[in-house]
Amino acid sequence: MYMKWWTENSPHRNRKTRAAIALLLTATVAFASGCSLLPKEDDEEVLPTITPPKLSEKPTYEVKTESIEQNVQGIGKLMSMQEEILFFTSNTNATSGDSRVKEVYVETGEQVEAGQLIAELDVTDKERDLRRKRFEFRKEELAMIEVLRKADEYEPEELEQRKIDFELKRTELTDLEEEISNAKLTAPFSGTIVTMYVKKGSTVKAYDPVAVIADLTKLTVAAEFGRDDLKEIAVGMDAVVSINSAGSHQGKVDRLPTQESNNNNNGGGFPGGNPGNGQQPQQDSIEKYLLVKLDKWPEGLTRGTPLSVSVITNRKENAVVIPPAALRSYNGRSYVQVVDQEGNKREVDVEVGLQTATQVEIVKGLTPGQKVVGR
Repeated sequence: MYMKWWTENSPHRNRKTRAAIALLLTATVAFASGCSLLPKEDDEEVLPTITPPKLSEKPTYEVKTESIEQNVQGIGKLMSMQEEILFFTSNTNATSGDSRVKEVYVETGEQVEAGQLIAELDVTDKERDLRRKRFEFRKEELAMIEVLRKADEYEPEELEQRKIDFELKRTELTDLEEEISNAKLTAPFSGTIVTMYVKKGSTVKAYDPVAVIADLTKLTVAAEFGRDDLKEIAVGMDAVVSINSAGSHQGKVDRLPTQESNNNNNGGGFPGGNPGNGQQPQQDSIEKYLLVKLDKWPEGLTRGTPLSVSVITNRKENAVVIPPAALRSYNGRSYVQVVDQEGNKREVDVEVGLQTATQVEIVKGLTPGQKVVGR
């Protein structure tokens, strides 16, 4: 009966069934298509493995046997053993205090002989006055001769007064002759004019520097040191001289300063400063410097070349040394941390000897080959 009902109604039912199946298939396809249209999800981020940082380990140093040196440092230049500032000692114009340079006979770098004329002031008026005073003094001489011939006719006081007046006239003439002579500046020794400060027509005062002369065949290493450092230095100590463009050279301390150095140079352009007030200028004297004699003098050096000097004040061979970073101190106690082959650390008290910027001598407490821990 059931089969009959299904058969009788099969055409109609088949159509409905086919429609339902088709609808189901359509929905399935649509659902699948819809899934593909959704945005693609990002891949899961892979986080890097975080490694915790290692705590920095303190450096270790080996106790060594080395030479250790203490030294003091100075700066200086190459100077001549014979060097002098040249200047005029008088003014040709008493009113203004100025003098006019009449002529300059040499140039910077020129070699001169002892006594050679360097420069001359204009003393035309004084030379004219000198000629007149010489004639006047000649008349005074003749008059004095006549007075002495008639000496018995004069009272002793009057005769003495005439003699005094005559000697005053002679002194005036001599002073004028000396002023004119001082207007000529000559070389005190044979050498080289290393600096010329004036030219023809320049105005100068008495003791203003005119030139500097030096014997360039007698160069030496001259250096300045602090007052406390000089107390550590003695003649004969080893020294290392570093000369610009000429490298380092070995030498020995030849002479200590014999005159205190004055670093307050307000001269504005010449050694020792220019007072400009009628006072004699201070020479940049080699006496103010420590001198070093080099074992071998390099070629091509010139006066004024800058340099530095390191004087070795103390030296010890085969000293047990460690770096300064390995030395510890607390409340007057000096100690180090020693580490053994297993990495175990222990504190060891030490006795310190010489110290430099890179080395510390250990007199007692350590032996070469041990390892110490730095700070």
